Amino acid sequence: MPTLLLLLALPLSAAAEVAQNDEAFSIAKNLPQAKVSDFHGYSRYDLKLNEAGGDLKVVEPRSIGKGRPWIWRARFFGHQPALDLQLLERGWHVVYCDVSNLYGSDEAMDRWDRCHAYFVEAGLSSKPVLEGMSRGGLSIFRWASRNPDKVSAVYGDNPVCDFRTWPAGIMAGKRSEADWKKLLKAWSLTDDQARKHAQVIDGLEPLAKAKVPVALVLGLKDDVVPPAQNGLLLAERYRKLGGPVKVWEKPEAGHHPHGLNPPDELRQFLMKAAGF
Repeated sequence: MPTLLLLLALPLSAAAEVAQNDEAFSIAKNLPQAKVSDFHGYSRYDLKLNEAGGDLKVVEPRSIGKGRPWIWRARFFGHQPALDLQLLERGWHVVYCDVSNLYGSDEAMDRWDRCHAYFVEAGLSSKPVLEGMSRGGLSIFRWASRNPDKVSAVYGDNPVCDFRTWPAGIMAGKRSEADWKKLLKAWSLTDDQARKHAQVIDGLEPLAKAKVPVALVLGLKDDVVPPAQNGLLLAERYRKLGGPVKVWEKPEAGHHPHGLNPPDELRQFLMKAAGF
């Protein structure tokens, strides 16, 4: 089966589990082949994908929140985890599905389609919050725009919204030659085609029409993924389309460090958007 973890194709015993109350629910019952480890005091489950590569990671809260909410990270699992930890404390699952070298391509979207279907069948909420740092922005905004009815909110942290800035470094930003070559391969584009290709920032209409809240944390001195051509431009366009957006600006910060410190206000925004 191409580009998919084989486990996702297996039947789940989740139908009966969904009927149980939230306190009795455990995602672990649907992950019999997972490797168990610790994530800041919480149970973490790792599954190996098929020969296409990548990983699936799930962190389970000690107490399951009503409605079984989850935040779905697109890149850099475990990096700057303050927000994820606050959500775990409040009963949210943390999920990671590796699409790191797919740059929001169709293959990445296909993997995320199946991953979402898997976790919904396993009993989690049908509308997760998407979380994307840096290149993760390509996946979260493209998938959300394709599936606005399956998302409760989108959080981008210095997100790449136009791959002509990073990794191309054509319009602005810093070029990564290795990543640019990988991106062209993932998207099946030539260099000339990529320069003219529509970007995730150009396809926000379905998301805005659905009024999906967007949260952005931006370092205004980011010279790797310049906010003027990425996060700030996305916020401007999203507002013009009628979409709700909240921006936290960090005037002296660059691309790093990611995250909002402390993350309380961001966490409250996302929980409210998700209805929890």
